[in-house]
Amino acid sequence: MKLKNIIFFLFITGCSLVSRSQFHTHMSRSEVGLLLGGMYYIGDLNRFGHFKGTQPAGGLLYRYNVNSRLAFRANFIYGNVVGDDAWSKETLLKNRNLSFKSEIFELAAGVEFHYMPFQLGSSKYRGTAYLLVQIAGFKMNPATMYNDELIYLQPIGTEGQGTTLNSKGRYGLYQMSIPLGVGMKLALGRKSSIGIEYGIRKTFTDYLDDVGADTYLDPTLLANENGPLAATLANRSLDGNRYGKRGTATTKDWYSFFAMTFTFRLGDPSKCAFKH
Repeated sequence: MKLKNIIFFLFITGCSLVSRSQFHTHMSRSEVGLLLGGMYYIGDLNRFGHFKGTQPAGGLLYRYNVNSRLAFRANFIYGNVVGDDAWSKETLLKNRNLSFKSEIFELAAGVEFHYMPFQLGSSKYRGTAYLLVQIAGFKMNPATMYNDELIYLQPIGTEGQGTTLNSKGRYGLYQMSIPLGVGMKLALGRKSSIGIEYGIRKTFTDYLDDVGADTYLDPTLLANENGPLAATLANRSLDGNRYGKRGTATTKDWYSFFAMTFTFRLGDPSKCAFKH
């Protein structure tokens, strides 16, 4: 065999071994898992009721452990949020008589900061609390029940969006949020973990519930611009008051997600690159 062929063979073999080693290392640092819990919203139709109206929610999780104190984290979450003035104890809000529901599809990525060193398979570093900081994109689609039919509100323009009555265009159904959370996790041997987590989502929209304006528009003008259904769904107050308070324009909506987490290591624990 010629020298250049031997060198080429050794080079390819070496690259293959290095690549395989790195693959196992990356895999041993990686975890996948499930999140099973609930979701609720805070906004104009549920101002202070944490956990009120909680709906089932869940998702998938990927975690890459950089070291025992830091992990990169990505997750996809699906759930629903709801709000209803019937829950309120305030007469003004009960009279407003608005309600909504919206599906939430969220994709987020960020970092977990461990308060204590943590490593699957370690008898010394089996558990930790952590702080979660992420950036997320989510899809919403607020709707309400009217005459036993689910009506999606964004295309209707209940606040005159997209007309001469409102300088704003129709709000987007795809939005950004900043998830901030805390959690605890415990290793179950060398390959799996269990945990609990609670997080809030700071959004940049006031239309998760389709309610953003302080006051109602003139129903006749709104009906002329966006149709009679828009005027009907914009003001559903029990007493028909045109001059009541619709929402709070100075605040944004939030939603929260809490869950139990179950994760499993993808690779061989013996290939893990960091050890204590």
